[in-house]
Amino acid sequence: MNKLPALLVLEDGSVFRGYHFGKEGETSGEVVFNTSLTGYQEILTDPSYFGQIVVMTYPLIGNYGINLEDNESNKVFAQGFVVREYSDLASNWRSKKTLGQYLIENNIVGISDIDTRKLVRHIRNQGAMRGIISTETLDPKILLDRINSVPKMLGQELATQVSCKSLYSWPQDSSSISNISSDLPHIVAYDFGIKHNILRSLSSQKFRVTIVPAWTNVDEIKKLNPDGIFLSNGPGDPEPLKEIALNIRRLADLYPIFGICLGHQLLGLAFGAKTYKLKFGHRGGNQPVKNLITGKIEITAHNHGFSVEIDSLPNDLEMTHLNLNDNTLEGMQHRHLPIFSVQYHPEAAPGPHDASYLFEKFSNLINKPSYLESAK
Repeated sequence: MNKLPALLVLEDGSVFRGYHFGKEGETSGEVVFNTSLTGYQEILTDPSYFGQIVVMTYPLIGNYGINLEDNESNKVFAQGFVVREYSDLASNWRSKKTLGQYLIENNIVGISDIDTRKLVRHIRNQGAMRGIISTETLDPKILLDRINSVPKMLGQELATQVSCKSLYSWPQDSSSISNISSDLPHIVAYDFGIKHNILRSLSSQKFRVTIVPAWTNVDEIKKLNPDGIFLSNGPGDPEPLKEIALNIRRLADLYPIFGICLGHQLLGLAFGAKTYKLKFGHRGGNQPVKNLITGKIEITAHNHGFSVEIDSLPNDLEMTHLNLNDNTLEGMQHRHLPIFSVQYHPEAAPGPHDASYLFEKFSNLINKPSYLESAK
């Protein structure tokens, strides 16, 4: 079968020629890379990738196909997909279709047969930048002109674009909901781009979970009578979400809070810390993080392009986790209130699971009010 030529052009003029898979057409976004060896289905369906073209560093992608169980949301959020070698042969007992078929169904343009090692080294050296993939226009100059109209990630408010429009309960299956005791602790989870495995992890702690839109105010939360608040992951720059940060600060005086990724950044902003854009971000399943409380090293999964400034932390917040690759802040907790957060993903699917204990910590904060002090 003849392959259809495709082109990836970056905003600095770099050109990568390859072949199309997935949907024919054109797509654009911030070009970032993920170092995970597996989990491309989870990556594609992670709402935190909204507005981004994802490059996989692992050379062979698509070999185990697509199944019905591993989605992190109800659709693909990545804007485009870049791989070294695409496998149209899907070999796995759970596989229902090929990756190429899945991208076509979700209107996602992919490009293969490019030197992803060269591309990733370029992004690592020059920083994440805007790019465009096209099967329709193969003139780099024309595509470079089009990139100028693509919004930069810095300053983009994307969380409200991917959030649910109305509240719902988890699990979504009504027969499962009927089996959940009303006596269980009730968690209200803010949806800034929440992943399904976060909801599964919360449910595993015997919580009743209600998911609410990103813009839900304090008065609406009070009516739900929660025992705790969860702040989810999500895409974009946290800094424009000023009203949401103010809302979180009001909630902090009322309920135990656990934040992950964008939720972590918003919690920092709520208490007066600052955030900044990383050069190329952290994305992958093999980031070493040191727990400063226990002294243990955790191998963790990441997906973020922004970080909380360590030097900007107010006295009320203390750092609990540190990234050993670049010494950036990976976790913090309040010194007096039952509030903590991490920049990485303890719920990571397919893994690693070194930090899954954090969901138990959240459960202890809710069920044992004195837990925070005793844990120090």
